[in-house]
Amino acid sequence: MAADTTDIDDIREQARRWLADDPDPTSRDELTAVLDGLPASAPELADRFAGPLTFGTAGLRGPLRAGPNGMNLAVVTQAAAGLVTWLAAQGGTGPLVIGYDARHGSRQFAERTAQVATGAGRAALLLPRPLPTPVLAYAVRQLGAVAGVMVTASHNPPQDNGYKVYLGAELGGELGAGAQIVPPADAGIEAAIRAVGPLTQVPLGRAGEVLGDDLVAAYVERATAVIDADGPRDLSVAYTPLHGVGAAVLTATFARAGFPVPGVVPDQAEPDPAFPTVSFPNPEEPGAVDRLIALADSTGADLAIANDPDADRCAVVVRAAGAGQGWRMLRGDEVGVLLADHLMRRGVTGLYATTIVSSSLLRAMCAARGLPYDETLTGFKWIVRAGGGSAPLVFGYEEALGYCVAPEHVRDKDGITAALTVAELAAGLKAQGRTLTDRLDELAAEFGVHQTDQFSVRVDDLREIADAMARIRTATPGTLLDQPVDSVRDLLPESDVVILRTATARVVIRPSGTEPKLKAYLEVVEPVPDGDVAAARSRAGAAIARLRADVAAALGI
Repeated sequence: MAADTTDIDDIREQARRWLADDPDPTSRDELTAVLDGLPASAPELADRFAGPLTFGTAGLRGPLRAGPNGMNLAVVTQAAAGLVTWLAAQGGTGPLVIGYDARHGSRQFAERTAQVATGAGRAALLLPRPLPTPVLAYAVRQLGAVAGVMVTASHNPPQDNGYKVYLGAELGGELGAGAQIVPPADAGIEAAIRAVGPLTQVPLGRAGEVLGDDLVAAYVERATAVIDADGPRDLSVAYTPLHGVGAAVLTATFARAGFPVPGVVPDQAEPDPAFPTVSFPNPEEPGAVDRLIALADSTGADLAIANDPDADRCAVVVRAAGAGQGWRMLRGDEVGVLLADHLMRRGVTGLYATTIVSSSLLRAMCAARGLPYDETLTGFKWIVRAGGGSAPLVFGYEEALGYCVAPEHVRDKDGITAALTVAELAAGLKAQGRTLTDRLDELAAEFGVHQTDQFSVRVDDLREIADAMARIRTATPGTLLDQPVDSVRDLLPESDVVILRTATARVVIRPSGTEPKLKAYLEVVEPVPDGDVAAARSRAGAAIARLRADVAAALGI
């Protein structure tokens, strides 16, 4: 009991020191209420002070709450001060450009970042309103910024917010110009953040220069140049931004490109930080696109598209083959190879890239068509640096609904230009009396059915994940699908990933980087020797189910 009392006293003292330095009266009141609730509130207080949010290659992300283990004005002030100090230490010149979404606190965090930058003598440029993440990534390059900050939690729950950093050409180099940071920049910024002294001593300037809508218009104009100016445009699209910030920019882009303006789900059209109509604002989550499908059905749309809340991801929903089969969401791998194939057919040459957990179909397509290919660790920060400059990147995707169809426009995933390029492909196929699923069948007939799936196991104790990874390394299965495992690739120490291959299957196993989950990515390749794609898909589906059982048994979790 004495130890417990000592722990409470120690955390109470940490909280009091935090209160003395917290610049936000609202969060001070919140933390004071937690302190007043002691000892009953001890577990909550301990969680808030379990440690600071760590600044990694994804920046910061966490729940909106007072204390170092949350997103709040104090944490953002410290992060901004560390960032501008690091930029100065690297000799970086030029302005800091700052964007934000419509989540709780986003504008306040963006404006505080600008104040910290100007207080340190650096120009700060604020985007004119809540806008998609791709617009910020575009602005970093367009404005010659030393870096960019995007305040967003993407598709996290409503109670979260986050802080992503992009570097300009001066510090990011040719491949990293306008891209998310990679090591060692993340560690350098984290160290600078930890070295920030009392927040009361961080100088604050004015809230920067608010940019005009001409920047957004320039993004839209450049986005429309991604597709053929003379292609078919007869396509009816239903769309949802899932209460995020994508609707205005996407509809403007479609209109500027000559497409009919998509119909937007009415009660999801405007930004709303509460995300009231979805249990989780991620288009991949069950039920998230139910209203979108209802709109597509009622309007007779050819295609349905969803962005996640910050519009850097794009989900595509199509009518299932066969009368009365309803709609189905395409997997990220399916959209990725459709987009890659479309660009290849348009004669776009250069490097095509994806990640180690995505389908191997893109590799097969590039090999058959004589195009350079590379695969990277997960994350667009790696995809846009694929190939190390050996060939210019022209397309990259990850299976988690992220696509980069124009790296010279936005060097990150971009759900707006991806949606526009999907529409171009769908309209062209419609003019021929065909669909996206028809094109997928063509690819399957040529390269075989590449069936992908994944499963994840959420744990309460992270040691279970470590134990499972150790087990797969020390007791690697000799067979999967009754075939010999002929390749075992362990990516330690670079990354905690194990890749197993047989003649027709591949398994990638890794811990999640953001959640207490162990993930396994599965793929089987089923040839189509007789041209019967439907039969091959059926065989592949059965094989992937058996592979799932084999892998679960091998992991023992």
